[in-house]
Amino acid sequence: MSFSVLSDANFLPTDFLCCCLEDSVGGMTAAVTVLTLTRALTFWPARALINVRHLDRYGRGRDILRDFSVSCKLCGKPRGSPKKKELSEKKLTRYFVDHCRVKLEAGSGGDGACSFHSEPRKEWGGPDGGNGGNGGDIIIKVDRQVKSLSHVSASYRGQNGESGRSKNCYGRNASPTYVSVPVGTVVKELGQTLADLALHGQEYVAVHGGGGGKGNRFFLSNENRAPVMATPGEKGEERVVQLELRTMAHAGLVGFPNAGKSSLLRAISNAKPAVAAYPFTTLNPHIGIIKYRDHEQLAVADIPGLIRGAHLNRGLGISFLRHIERCRFLMFVLDMSSPSPWEQLQHLQYELDQYEPGLSQRPRVIVANKMDLTGTQENLEALRGHVSQRVIPVSALTGDNTEELILHLRELYNGHLESNAKSGEKPLRW
Repeated sequence: MSFSVLSDANFLPTDFLCCCLEDSVGGMTAAVTVLTLTRALTFWPARALINVRHLDRYGRGRDILRDFSVSCKLCGKPRGSPKKKELSEKKLTRYFVDHCRVKLEAGSGGDGACSFHSEPRKEWGGPDGGNGGNGGDIIIKVDRQVKSLSHVSASYRGQNGESGRSKNCYGRNASPTYVSVPVGTVVKELGQTLADLALHGQEYVAVHGGGGGKGNRFFLSNENRAPVMATPGEKGEERVVQLELRTMAHAGLVGFPNAGKSSLLRAISNAKPAVAAYPFTTLNPHIGIIKYRDHEQLAVADIPGLIRGAHLNRGLGISFLRHIERCRFLMFVLDMSSPSPWEQLQHLQYELDQYEPGLSQRPRVIVANKMDLTGTQENLEALRGHVSQRVIPVSALTGDNTEELILHLRELYNGHLESNAKSGEKPLRW
């Protein structure tokens, strides 16, 4: 069988096709006249299929062209799904939002109805106006699948309740409107904390919907047998709140810019934060998960670098420090290539205590990073002479001694579980 496709640019538009088919079967030649195909082709990467329903046949021929190839292997596009590119730190900044201002307006209640019963041969039917439905609330609900506040809109408005009707029909109550937020969100209004949402599924009713109006049936009494009064629905509450996200993690990496926190997080966990040779590479917190053989998971948060005066909100100090509040234990990452790393530790502890008294006294570990550089061994011995806490020397670049750090973090985590068991608190699980 052979066929040819003919096209005439002067006669046929782009969605028309002329086909001439010659078929030789048993020595008999059947000529099929020209077929006009209107939108008959559905193009795939390597084939073209003809939809029979769109065929307009002319002449006596009854043969229909089913499918034919329109491209070769070299022209066909690869069928495999393209590999997803990793987002850069600059692009991730657009999607991660840890604080926002939201205007909430609950729904208004439905109006009450004023009507009287009308029925043949029943002159005094009496009032039968129903009450209106209540307006919808706006509820802030925690969802652990949500990791940022970037999806939260600037304003929300609840649904209004339906108005009442005759025949004592009450209006339907409006459904509540839910705003999903990540775990660790704090709801504030004018600097005052309204709710601290730290558990999955926890809800907070931010604004209440207005009550429904009363119909004239509600005002029926012995003194007033034919009330003609009905009340409108109440207006819903309005409020402007601030949502702040405080990262929920077991351990927090605290250090000055370019101390190697992101490189350390890449070395001990499965996180892949951006790493570069300039300060302030990390613009948003990253969380890495350390998995142990007993299937226990420990979350480590990479907090952006602090600077001196961060507690005075210099730079983005307060926006960084609030992510450390929820960390159960701290990891002070020091750059051992600096002349006096013990002074870095003193400044970091001072900034934390100025932001929240006693914050630096939580269970902690001192990580001496960049031990692969020359001259760091002398600084390590001097650091151990200035501090009394345990110092773990590591190299985030080569991965040396990271196993000791991971095992020590598990010891701190077990101590955290024991303290929660004594106090009756529910531990943080990932």
